[in-house]
Amino acid sequence: MRLASFASLLVLTTALIAPAAMAQQQDRPPVQVTNGYPPDQPPPDQPPPSDQGPPPNDPPPDYPPPPDQGPPPSGQDQDKDVFETFTQNEIVGAASDFFGTTTEAVAKAVQKVFSDQGLPDAYIKGDEGSGAVVVGLRYGSGWLIRKGYPPLHVYWQGPTVGFDLGGNASKFFALIYNLRNDERLFQKFPGVEGSYYFIAGIGVNYMRANHITIAPMRTGVGLRAGVNAGYLTFTREETINPF
Repeated sequence: MRLASFASLLVLTTALIAPAAMAQQQDRPPVQVTNGYPPDQPPPDQPPPSDQGPPPNDPPPDYPPPPDQGPPPSGQDQDKDVFETFTQNEIVGAASDFFGTTTEAVAKAVQKVFSDQGLPDAYIKGDEGSGAVVVGLRYGSGWLIRKGYPPLHVYWQGPTVGFDLGGNASKFFALIYNLRNDERLFQKFPGVEGSYYFIAGIGVNYMRANHITIAPMRTGVGLRAGVNAGYLTFTREETINPF
């Protein structure tokens, strides 16, 4: 009897409470879920987002300068294929001062040589004496001039063979092509047969050996002319032997 009364009371209580709970549930706002988690439950720790942009342009490292190697050994710089040449204006100025003639006269002779040979990388200025009746001798001395190097005292001598007449104490100014090294001057240079020409009081001919061309220009009393098949030998020391 008591059990039945208790069951009846429980049913009545449930019937009274259920409508009130449902009404309270309907009045509560819906829970918003962000990233799968309600606002009162924070998500677990996440790694920081990676930088998707390009890496910063860091300046290159500041390397120390290379150690000083000191000057090159003697003669090493002359072995380089890089060498300075003289312009036509430089040669005209140097030759006109040396010959003591007008720039216009020297320019005519120089222009002919430049037209044939191009820009020289050295020249010689000095004095020589010579004379011949078919066979003769020639001696001279002067200074070898190259850009970037001190002047070098040089000598030359040699026989001349050809149809030449007259004696000559002349000034000697020679353009040199493809010298590159002082030592290459000290050898025998045969004259190019038939290369002589005479312009504005200056005589010019060509001499060649081992890809080096020398173009001597001479002026003086009793200037010689003709077909010349002789040679010149350049030396560091003066000698009386023309051969």
